[in-house]
Amino acid sequence: MRIAPLLSVRGLEVEFGTDQGVARVLDRINLDIAPGEVVGLVGESGCGKTTLARAILGILPPAAHTRGGEIFFKGRDLLREPAGAVNDHVRGKAITFIPQDPFTSFNPVFTVGTQMLDLMKWKSPRLRDADGATAGGRWPALLRRYPRARYRADRDAVLDILRAVQMPEPERALTRLPHEFSGGQRQRLMIAMALLPRPDLIIADEPTTALDVTIQAQILKLLAALVRDRGVSVLFTTHDLGTAHEICDRIVVMYAGQEMESAPTDSFFQRPAHPYTRKLLESLPSPDAEIRDIPGEVPSLIDPPSGCRFHPRCDFATAECRATRPGLSPVEPGHTVQCHHPVTAAR
Repeated sequence: MRIAPLLSVRGLEVEFGTDQGVARVLDRINLDIAPGEVVGLVGESGCGKTTLARAILGILPPAAHTRGGEIFFKGRDLLREPAGAVNDHVRGKAITFIPQDPFTSFNPVFTVGTQMLDLMKWKSPRLRDADGATAGGRWPALLRRYPRARYRADRDAVLDILRAVQMPEPERALTRLPHEFSGGQRQRLMIAMALLPRPDLIIADEPTTALDVTIQAQILKLLAALVRDRGVSVLFTTHDLGTAHEICDRIVVMYAGQEMESAPTDSFFQRPAHPYTRKLLESLPSPDAEIRDIPGEVPSLIDPPSGCRFHPRCDFATAECRATRPGLSPVEPGHTVQCHHPVTAAR
């Protein structure tokens, strides 16, 4: 029996207004994430990974416009839900976020404890209507009270999660300012804050990019253990295929605003079917081969190629590729590709 996805994105289209014209940043994107699944969203810089993550969270910049599509979360379309309901019950609570740069995500003048408990005041899993803290309370948001009993329970939960992310001296950590922590410790704090509301889904936007290699490995191992212990789903955006291999159950490849291929991690690395996926894997450095790039340039999203957006750089492109965007084709169970001429032979 097939399990219904926790998150299902269908035909999502997002445009950005620019001085040069309208950029179609997401072009009818589809994406599914099952309960408890870690999905890697990979591709070159500018392919639309972060835009997709922000569209799901509902935090696109003012220049962005959602032209069409659906974002179903637990069966409800977030694009058509009231904004207040999404803010109160979904964003920052059922769906949380781990940013790329933790330092800029903290307020530098408040202690970590103040900021974590501010989060819990509005997004705690112990929050109830009786607290007067939900939308519709009789007091303006800034004046709504933080019940003492819940504050104590939330503070205990903060200390518990700091221990879970292996933060030294959790009690003392609450009294320190963000600049007093190392980069790896700040990212541990971000992971803790993402887990505190007990979310169903965490969106991690290249969360190890700002860290050195040894700290990256520690953070990835910690994140993988924590989300699996808690049964949380993760959308993990990255341009690093090695990172995706370490943490993801399934990988989705994007290129210039379109999804190219979706496959379980083993199939992705052993049996890639899209020419772009193969080019990506061939570009990985190895000790016995020269470094290879992908000939050509990433297309402009203001005036993108017709059909498959990868066709100007593809060795297998035909007139059909230039004229028509390919539909979804199954390669094997759980492995799909959008290509008129998928390569199905083993690598």
